[in-house]
Order: sequence, then structure tokens, then C-alpha cells
Amino acid sequence: QVQLVESGGGLVQAGGSLRLSCAASGLTFNRVAMGWFRQAPGKERVLVAAVNRDSGLIFYTVPVKGRFTISRDNAKNTVYLQMSSLKPADTAVYYCAAAITVQTFLDGGEGDYWGQGTQVTVSS
Repeated sequence: QVQLVESGGGLVQAGGSLRLSCAASGLTFNRVAMGWFRQAPGKERVLVAAVNRDSGLIFYTVPVKGRFTISRDNAKNTVYLQMSSLKPADTAVYYCAAAITVQTFLDGGEGDYWGQGTQVTVSS
């Protein structure tokens, strides 16, 4: 059974930082691409960042480029999202997802497996 478990969300002031983690089990982690998505209240879930299986290909959506860093540790079956210079507009539930390739995410696909999400709230 595949499980993706996010952690690290919380309440932070604007300008602050958080690091999200997503621990994976039940799949061959070093054979999947991983993505972070977010869904703000009343809005669609959107891709934030993605990384391929060996971290050789990384994607960021424009609003987070330069502020967020996605990374993965294949030895720990974990993907991270380091978020800095947070803004109130970053407030959302953040989800991690697994897919065969990063292109799946870039083509608008949402991956094969999902975590339950972790809330990030940025106060002004």
C-alpha cells in the first residue's frame, strides 16, 4: 500500500520560512518523480514544484521561483519543500504527489499517489 505523509505545515508570519516533508512508503521511491501542489481556499489545486527521480530535473511555478526549493533524499524516501520569504498568498493546503515522470505534472497530470495534505498559513 502506497502512502505519502506530509508534515511541517503551520502558521508563520510573512517573511518567515517553513520546511515541508513528505515521507513515502510502499513504492520504489527512486523510480518516481515527486511534486508539491497547493490548494488555496476556493481555488484549484496547482503544481508548485517538481523533481525527477535523480534530482536532475527540477521545476518551479513562477510565483515561488527563487523562494522555494524542492529536494529529495532517496535514501530516506522523502521529498522536501523549503519555503522562504513566505507571503500571505502562499497560504494553502500543500500536497505531495508521485508520478512516473516530471512531465506528467507539467502536462497537467496530477500523479498517481497523493498525501493527505498539510496546512500552511502565512499571516500578514
